[in-house]
Amino acid sequence: MNVNRGLSLMGRCLIAMLALAATGSRALAEDAAPIHHISSDVCETCHQEIYKQWKGSMHAQSTALTDPIHATFYKKVVGDPTQEGVLHKASGKFPVCLQCHAPNAARDKTTKLDAMPAYAEGVNCIACHTLKHYKGIEDENGKIRYGLSAYELAETLQAPMGFPRGLEKLQASDDLFGGAVAEGDDQKPNPHLGEPVEMDGKSIPALTMEANPIQLRTSDACMGCHDQRSNPQGVPLCQTGDEFLKGGSKVACQTCHMPVAQGYADHSMGGGHHHGMLERSIVFDLQSEPADDLIKAQVHIRNLQPHSMPTGAPFRNLYLKLTAYDGTGEVVWQNADGHPAKADPQAYFAYGLVDDKGMPAPPPTATKPGEDTRLEPHEIRELSYEIPGKDVALIRAELYYNLLWPSLVKKFDHLPQDLTEPVLIAVAEREVD
Repeated sequence: MNVNRGLSLMGRCLIAMLALAATGSRALAEDAAPIHHISSDVCETCHQEIYKQWKGSMHAQSTALTDPIHATFYKKVVGDPTQEGVLHKASGKFPVCLQCHAPNAARDKTTKLDAMPAYAEGVNCIACHTLKHYKGIEDENGKIRYGLSAYELAETLQAPMGFPRGLEKLQASDDLFGGAVAEGDDQKPNPHLGEPVEMDGKSIPALTMEANPIQLRTSDACMGCHDQRSNPQGVPLCQTGDEFLKGGSKVACQTCHMPVAQGYADHSMGGGHHHGMLERSIVFDLQSEPADDLIKAQVHIRNLQPHSMPTGAPFRNLYLKLTAYDGTGEVVWQNADGHPAKADPQAYFAYGLVDDKGMPAPPPTATKPGEDTRLEPHEIRELSYEIPGKDVALIRAELYYNLLWPSLVKKFDHLPQDLTEPVLIAVAEREVD
């Protein structure tokens, strides 16, 4: 056998094999799922604690499949979230609410939210981490951009920091995994450096990540969905962004809603469904002094937030319950028998919506804003009361938060109690001598 000829044949075989492998790699790349089809379950492999936080968040429960309150409105104004081709009933257009509540489905213009996990997961990891640049809530014609339409989107992951390893490369680092983790930790393969990896028996696709702190570490990451929303009649509904601007704060939303602890930003992103967030959003105090046969009581409520309290969905509200007790703990006076909306209007903090006749109306059909008695950004409000002093031993003030107006609680009796019952978020007491 001619050695040169044999080597030539082997060389040709090697070239052919390499060419085939390259063709296969290209085919795999072409067949790879779009990045917005990737489930957050993939991210859990490495980011277990962050995944756990996100999984318990309202972002993970944002669709009409998993959020009972949103589902109630969605089914009324749109239809079945498991059906394809459903249109917004009033406009006859693709449901704009999916731009925020199911952004990955909105990218594909699909309404069948159970078609794949990435749709059903609502605001999942990819939904936020592919936001490239915030274009603003209004386009050049003043029309509101909803959700994803307010952003330029990327096909690579965007991150607050990324992996600044350029200097290490110049210095010929021996780190086989590109500095995926801090020194001293177990080194792990890193799919964010551009190549697929094997982790814990799973094949993780290449999820290239680039630093984008201007987008991910500022309120730009939030405003597309949390700035302002109007109903089909142009009535403002959610207005958190406008409230934030009015408050004049320079602090990013993430400072409160994603505080850093043990090196990680909190991805539970607490808000109106998070008891701890509600409790720390308010300063609440009660002062009292005798005045002849009366007790003058003053309730101090201070909104610590750079937006209204409550904010977000217009049917969220607060109310104050002020009660005087005798020495046996029996009630001798209260500011209202039941909910104070009518008996003590100053103790009810809500954003009202009305129809053309000035009657209360739900968000989809309201034609005008009603009275707005919510606490403004950083507002201090003092409520004064005169309480008959006879037999009073203790005065107790309680502040409650509700996700729904009282009228909606009665109407939506199919909702679970944890969504309809008021949540006690602040208490103050004063003993009376």
